Amino acid sequence: MLSRPKPGESEADLLRFQNQFLAARASPAVKIVKKADKRKGKEGSTDDERPPLQDSKDVVMLDDFPDTLPALTPAPPKKSKIKSANVHFEDEDPEERLDSHDRHITAVFSKIIERDTSAVAVTMPVPTGEPFPRTFHRSEIKSEVQLGSGRRSIFAQKMAAKKAAEKAATAPSAAECLEVRSAAPDALDPVGSAGEAPLPSSRGDKDDDFLTSQRPCLITGEGLGSQKSEQEAQAIHKENLEKLRSMSEEEILQEQARLLAQLDPSLVAFLKSQRGNNEGQKKELKMELNRPEEFVESLPVAQHGIRSSPSVQESGLEEHVREEENMKVEITDDDLPVKPRKEWIHMDNVEFEKLEWMKDLPSPRQKKTKKGMQARFSLKGELIPADADLPTHLGLHHHGEEAERAGYSLQELFHLSRSQVTQQRTLALQVLGRIVQRARAGEFASSLKGSVLRLLLDAGFLFLLRFSLDDAVENVMAASVGALRALLVSLDDEKYLDWTFSWYQGMATFPFVPNNEEEEEEEEEEELNGTEKCQNKKLKDENKPDPDVARYDVVKGLLKTRIQHRLRYILEVVRPVPTVVLDILHILTHIARHSSEACSQLLDCPRLIETIVREFLPTQWDPKVAEPGFLLTSLHGVACASAMKFIRVLAAGGRNATARLLNKFEMKSRLSRFVAEEPLDVPLPREEATRLSTESFRLWAVAAGYGQACDLYSDLYPVLVRILQSLPELLNEKSPVVELSVQRAAAVVSLLTHVTQTAGYTAELQAKLSSNNSEDSEPIPPPPVAWSQVSGLQPFLETSLKKILQQLSQTETWQTLQPLTTTCVIFLGVYYSAYSQQPSVNPVDCLEELERLTSEVLQPLLSQPAIDSMWDLLRPCSALCNPLSCSVAPESVSSIASLSCTGGKPPLSLVGSKSPFPFLTALLFLINNITHIHKGLTSKYSSVLGFRGLKDYLHQSWQSGPPSVTPSSAWILRHEYHLQYFVLALARRMAGTCPDYTQHASLHHCVAMALLSRLLPGSEHLAHEVLLDLAFNPEFLPEGKAGGPEAADFSDILHLGTSAKLAQPGSAAAFVPKVTRGALLRESYQNLPSIRSCYLSHFVHLQPTLRRSQASYQGQNYLIQSMLLPEVKGPILPSDWPFFPLISLYNKVTNAETRGAILNSLPLDLINTVTWNLQWVLLLETWRCKILQSIPTAAKLARLMCVFLTGSDLFLEAPIHRYTAALLSVYCQPKVLDSLNLDAPLPGLASFHDLYISLLEQFEGVSFGDPLFGVFVLLPLQRRFSVHLRLSVFGEHTNILRALGVPLQQFPVPLERYTSPPEDNLNLLRLYFRTLVTGALRHTWCPVLYVVAVAHVNSFIFSQENTSQETDAARKSMLRKTWLLVDENLKKHLLYYRLVNAESPLGFDLYEQLPPIRLKYLQIVTQKEITENAPSLDS
Repeated sequence: MLSRPKPGESEADLLRFQNQFLAARASPAVKIVKKADKRKGKEGSTDDERPPLQDSKDVVMLDDFPDTLPALTPAPPKKSKIKSANVHFEDEDPEERLDSHDRHITAVFSKIIERDTSAVAVTMPVPTGEPFPRTFHRSEIKSEVQLGSGRRSIFAQKMAAKKAAEKAATAPSAAECLEVRSAAPDALDPVGSAGEAPLPSSRGDKDDDFLTSQRPCLITGEGLGSQKSEQEAQAIHKENLEKLRSMSEEEILQEQARLLAQLDPSLVAFLKSQRGNNEGQKKELKMELNRPEEFVESLPVAQHGIRSSPSVQESGLEEHVREEENMKVEITDDDLPVKPRKEWIHMDNVEFEKLEWMKDLPSPRQKKTKKGMQARFSLKGELIPADADLPTHLGLHHHGEEAERAGYSLQELFHLSRSQVTQQRTLALQVLGRIVQRARAGEFASSLKGSVLRLLLDAGFLFLLRFSLDDAVENVMAASVGALRALLVSLDDEKYLDWTFSWYQGMATFPFVPNNEEEEEEEEEEELNGTEKCQNKKLKDENKPDPDVARYDVVKGLLKTRIQHRLRYILEVVRPVPTVVLDILHILTHIARHSSEACSQLLDCPRLIETIVREFLPTQWDPKVAEPGFLLTSLHGVACASAMKFIRVLAAGGRNATARLLNKFEMKSRLSRFVAEEPLDVPLPREEATRLSTESFRLWAVAAGYGQACDLYSDLYPVLVRILQSLPELLNEKSPVVELSVQRAAAVVSLLTHVTQTAGYTAELQAKLSSNNSEDSEPIPPPPVAWSQVSGLQPFLETSLKKILQQLSQTETWQTLQPLTTTCVIFLGVYYSAYSQQPSVNPVDCLEELERLTSEVLQPLLSQPAIDSMWDLLRPCSALCNPLSCSVAPESVSSIASLSCTGGKPPLSLVGSKSPFPFLTALLFLINNITHIHKGLTSKYSSVLGFRGLKDYLHQSWQSGPPSVTPSSAWILRHEYHLQYFVLALARRMAGTCPDYTQHASLHHCVAMALLSRLLPGSEHLAHEVLLDLAFNPEFLPEGKAGGPEAADFSDILHLGTSAKLAQPGSAAAFVPKVTRGALLRESYQNLPSIRSCYLSHFVHLQPTLRRSQASYQGQNYLIQSMLLPEVKGPILPSDWPFFPLISLYNKVTNAETRGAILNSLPLDLINTVTWNLQWVLLLETWRCKILQSIPTAAKLARLMCVFLTGSDLFLEAPIHRYTAALLSVYCQPKVLDSLNLDAPLPGLASFHDLYISLLEQFEGVSFGDPLFGVFVLLPLQRRFSVHLRLSVFGEHTNILRALGVPLQQFPVPLERYTSPPEDNLNLLRLYFRTLVTGALRHTWCPVLYVVAVAHVNSFIFSQENTSQETDAARKSMLRKTWLLVDENLKKHLLYYRLVNAESPLGFDLYEQLPPIRLKYLQIVTQKEITENAPSLDS
């Protein structure tokens, strides 16, 4: 680093410093910026910087004229740094430059039309003796002329007098005016005087008016080009008038009808419009003349004379209209709210066009069209109907567009939000926030077309709010905070998340990350692990502009704008009112729910957490806050439940965040402060004090979920025991805050549950610590709570549970106490699970304790009628059985994650008030833990699986398709899957002990298979347990023992349910014995343990996530890293997971070949792996066919094709060949073939055409003419599929036709699917004919395609339908060539083909002789051929 110059150094030293600086090429610390001169416009536009003009031509340079229109967006337009620097070349012509750039000026010049001056008299200037024209001086005007009223400058008076004198010289005298006015009043008003009578309206009046007119209405004579053009037109007009006067009315009507019949209708309409325009101008002038006399007297004297003199002459009507065309009178003096008086200053000339805004608005009318009208909103954010007639004093009419309609459009509110007036900006943001609030509530779903939120976000609403947050005015900041809270936060979502906090695994939630971000192609990242991919994605997001990020994730876009720093500034410095503080805390809570990265950014924001803890979680504050009626003007210095909730959600982001909050930000002392004191003793309103205590316990429960803050347990043990002793008092409490008290009690029990889990592993961790070797990793220290400290909690909670269960029959009391009951049952399950693992506990005592709990509590509970009704409620409340209950809200946008709970959930829903799911899930959790510890009690709970409501629910749930995975459905479905898993886990224990369980086995296996393809990320432990103990358990496949294989053979023998040939294709191998499907099923059933091992080994890539999930479900709190579950993008396992080993092997081979490597070392047990995969698929297709119905048939065939694409001769192995053939016979049944659709996009497959080309190339290389392989090649060639597949065989891969020798007797697909309807692709027909004629396609080589080609060519050459000339010529040419064929067999087949017949050796029947129609057509075509070729033959 260079040092600064010191005193005493010379200029040589400075030069040396300069040389060193330049050699280092470092950037200067100071940058010289030349600011633009405000007087000369923008920077770079000075005259010195302009290039010198090389030519002498004049060039117009517009300095201050912008090149582009100003931007209409709320944000100010960006200034370009390049536009000011114009590049000019030396040989460039300035005139060409002007022409190329100033298009707007040339366009104006090009429209100038020269006036016709041929008839204008030319006057020569008057010769004077002076060298220059004489200038005008105002002293020459007579000063005695008095003009108007009011004060005017002398110059204005002189100029007005000059104009009056000039017009008086050309106008007639006053006497002539009065004479004309009195002598010819009927010129404009034949009925009476000008001031009394209305305008004429009858037909007779119009005719008289026309006959007395002095000028023509249409002909002006301007086109004659002579000086007497007007006189000629006037003479023609007079001649027409005389002729009309001489005709009767009937003659006039007849002549009019004749002209209308001869003239063009458009010309008639034009003439009528011109006549109407002239009449309208006359009427306007007459209305102007018919004003009250006192108003005429108020006009200036000179103006009065000008208006009254020429306007009454018919001959000067158009000239006056041209002069006054801009003075259109739409309102009169009587319409004004205040009558102008002549003594008012500057009101002597009333300008009515400027006063139009003062008249009353017309009433709004509904447009009688199907087009929608622009939505307008009130100041409360309500949608105003289009025909609503609201008074103007409401302030809803201050807009120019659609002035008669009340309310403001979104565009107008956007415009108002950028106003320079603070009140207008504030009002606009407030109204926009209310509109967003109502839109999220779904109020506009049935009234508006499209989404209001999506429209606002696309228009830049998010960054409008972000800009407004930076405003210096507090009201604008408050309004923008409120609007941002309305956009991001749903208070109902937070309410239901708090409601499910005490459920089983309810503390863990999915992150609020939108799951529809653009999937970019990451070819370079295929080899990277998860951490590197995450880092690369983070770098890409940092390099993207803020709007691009916010388009897919609003919260991430806001974090890029550093919104947390601005919110901290508002809280710390601005110190707004309590409403704004609460809105900011809600916004921060929503941001914290987004992801662990968002929590880290909030924690790292300087002074944000310190400010919230210091200002809104103080240990003491003014007790006046708790007094009733006290007006809280500032929330600073007062404890706030929302602040505690924000800290709790922040702690759920990770164990490191929790440790920082507890230690660095001193939340431990705050917990002790708010937990130790009863809500009644806290100096806050009762509800707020209860919420604050509840959130404190929830924060402690989150910390205990990581094994932290357990040292507070021993300190606050008396407080916890006091709360447990008071739990039975909630049964009789009738206070308005009883629900909040129950939530607080449930939070306390959740805390004790996690403390008990932590204490249960203390002994194990202590043992690991004492036996730890130096080579092992760093040991985990045991938590500061022992099992002996929590063993005394169970009696309190069991006693409370017994008392609460006595209220089960009372519906209202039970619904109120259900959260507490659920947590008590979960506590007992966790307690006994940990109790049985303690080395200090006698196992016999544990088993006796479980027997006592079963006999005294659980068995009486299961026998109550109320429990039976709970099982019946499972189906109505299920999200799987009722997918609409977790559907996305109508105003949901993809960039903002939402649970769609706005407006509340119905009582009969999974999270509704009547939902049995939380309690029954907890009950099944407890029963499973009991039966896991004490196997002998399993039979005691056999009645659970026999409840009719449970069986109906399970049967309906696995058959209905699951809802799409969205943030609004994932959190609900996760809780439902917990209940299904515990039912299946109980069934697994029943299967080995209860002899009568077999009746439920098939149902439970179907549920288990459906659950495997539905479980969401975070539940990997459940998926592993289902795969390990349920999916491949022979007990859940009773068909294997109860005659299932024999039934399959019997079905094949009798052809039950199918008309297809069941003969399986042979093999190209030396000897592959034929085996029945029953024998294959029996072998597969016996290999179920090996099949299970195969699938478990192929799901090993899920091992890291499996460990995290196991830590959560097994209560290993010391291993849990975060309460946020993995991001949801879909289920853990794909829907086609039964084909996963086969797909995995194929991808391994394909990826190796893509990189240019040849994979010679396939797994040693490759044959076994593929065989086990095919066995499992065959079992499912035979005994659980509905499980795989969600997979398209085309996708199944595509995955089976991987057998032929993996390895060279893998398909020739006997077991693989047999099972593939068995599956092929299943997929070739008529119903399955009808559902086959190869043209639709297939999941997991980019292009079926590409896969088929690979299959053709593989067949050419290694097929050995195998019939089974040939059937897979022939299947996609059916007539109803894409013609490109058939063109690829007959055009590019004709070599396979020699090896595609599938016998007709072994082909399982009816040939009619290939031959009907007739082929209409001319190129393909030509290829059919060419392969037949050239011998590339023969019956002995490829009998199936030989039949297909002959059938289509025969149908084509004998077709006589009207078609294009090219097609007709082609079929006649093909028929002639067929007639001239040398190969008599082929000629006979093509000409005498009749119908497809698979039983025939040829595959089709032949005519003995051609039908007469075909014979005649053949003779016509071939005779014409002979006639045309006769001369050449003779020669």
